Amino acid sequence: MITRKIILPLMATSLSLTAYAQQEHPLYPDTVVNSRKAPNHEVKVDRPDGGIGYSRVSVPTVQIFKAPADKANGAAMVVCPGGGYSGLAYTKEGINFAKRLNEMGVTAIVLKYRMPNDTTMWDRSVGPLQDAQQAIRLVRQHAAEWNVDVNRVGLMGSSAGGHLASTAGTHFKKSYIPNRDQVNLRPDFLVLVYPVITMADSITHRGSRNNLIGNNPTAAQVQEFSNELQVTTETPPTFLVHASDDKAVPVANSINFYSALIRNSVKAELHVYQRGGHGFGMNTSNPDEHWMDRLENWLRDNGWLKK
Repeated sequence: MITRKIILPLMATSLSLTAYAQQEHPLYPDTVVNSRKAPNHEVKVDRPDGGIGYSRVSVPTVQIFKAPADKANGAAMVVCPGGGYSGLAYTKEGINFAKRLNEMGVTAIVLKYRMPNDTTMWDRSVGPLQDAQQAIRLVRQHAAEWNVDVNRVGLMGSSAGGHLASTAGTHFKKSYIPNRDQVNLRPDFLVLVYPVITMADSITHRGSRNNLIGNNPTAAQVQEFSNELQVTTETPPTFLVHASDDKAVPVANSINFYSALIRNSVKAELHVYQRGGHGFGMNTSNPDEHWMDRLENWLRDNGWLKK
């Protein structure tokens, strides 16, 4: 049985830098950008698998999982859970990934980003992107305190979180947030897990599209947020994983993004499993196959895990 409880509003206090490990902190130190004055109706969901999820998020936060001192190598990863832009599979595609990344020596920052909503945002189509850019900015601003290399900051996303990560990885030249100190908003690498990539009718995830840009988006909106069309030679190197039998988000999303990367001479690696469906998290249908081991190999091969 799934139980729900309302979470009281979080205080938008200044971000403390002293005790981060596995603690939740506001994403923005002051005012949340692109935010209307509205009650916080965030809902925490206790899932049957023992994990937690969130819906109706309007107050974005980050939870920091610092790599153990004996393993830390300076790499960092902002992790964006999926949930169709209506909720977040926070444990399954956030905390669980963060713990495995810690084993690799990577400091993980799990992002609880805002759900697109006209009552809480002035422009719902860019709200999640603003939160992803702010998370990248935050990591680089505090790299010294967190023992992070500013040139090894990655962005990881699953399902709709994969759409968010690929959006941030293809739209970084425009700052959607206040960035007076001109912090670099480009992720150094992307990890996309059964990602929504396109807004095109034939293979998009309809729920994600409707929640982000509405039921009747313009042609310009569809093109802007179809990230396979936004790839350039400056798009970050990318690791993708998907299942052939994914009925929710067709594998063509990953294949088309991968093809666009190759056309633009961007380093990329794609793993497609014959079974697994959608939302397999850490585990594919094959108990002997662990895709995060493949990810670790890719990160190491590209020098991002070097101490």
